[in-house]
Amino acid sequence: MARLRIEPGARVLDIGCGMGQLSRAIARAAGPRGTVVGIERSQAQIEEGNRQAVAAGELDGIDVRQGDAATPPLRDDEWGTFDVAHARFILEHVPDPGRVVRAMVRAVRPGGRIVLEDDDHDVLRFHPAIPEFEEAWRAYVRAYQAVGNDPWIGRKLPALLVGAGARPSASDWPFFGACQGAPTFPIIVTNCRGVMSGARESVTTHGGLSQAAFDGALAAYDRWSRLPSAAIWYCTFWAEGIKPASA
Repeated sequence: MARLRIEPGARVLDIGCGMGQLSRAIARAAGPRGTVVGIERSQAQIEEGNRQAVAAGELDGIDVRQGDAATPPLRDDEWGTFDVAHARFILEHVPDPGRVVRAMVRAVRPGGRIVLEDDDHDVLRFHPAIPEFEEAWRAYVRAYQAVGNDPWIGRKLPALLVGAGARPSASDWPFFGACQGAPTFPIIVTNCRGVMSGARESVTTHGGLSQAAFDGALAAYDRWSRLPSAAIWYCTFWAEGIKPASA
């Protein structure tokens, strides 16, 4: 949220908003004069997001629409009017990320900002090393490619902005790591394990890793997570671009 720099009254398009947790935070920053439109393909995620919004008393904060990230369902009079278009952890999952970014550039006004954040699976590091899990992670990356995703999309974000007609203006990499003893360590360790566990079928089918090796990798990871010296290092990639006045 600090990097997004949402101003009161801002018009924001949130592409691939999922259950809308971040969209609601954007809406709080934009305030009652702001407009937040979220685009999400999954009806199940929209419904769960609505349930969470009702529980939080924020159902009226955002306008969530079911649709595709590459062809967001905007009205004719909405194109070219948003101050910010944002996409987080979506470009790695689409067959044509450039098409999504072009739609985002089209959606913002001249001078508007396009903000992208996504993964680059080559930056994961553990200490002490976990050879079994690190081999499983490489298999995960191979499986990621095999099903049509891009495990290295993060480093390409500025190039995607340029290809869509925007001018890159900033880049960064938010840190998602922690060491044993840090309050966030259990959350991050559980999340990383959950990512791998959820990909079991894909990793063993497309990544060239046996089920026995997969199970051994998780067991080694669990042992590592209890070490007093355990540390995990991971960053996401973040880039921002500006729509030129001539675009």
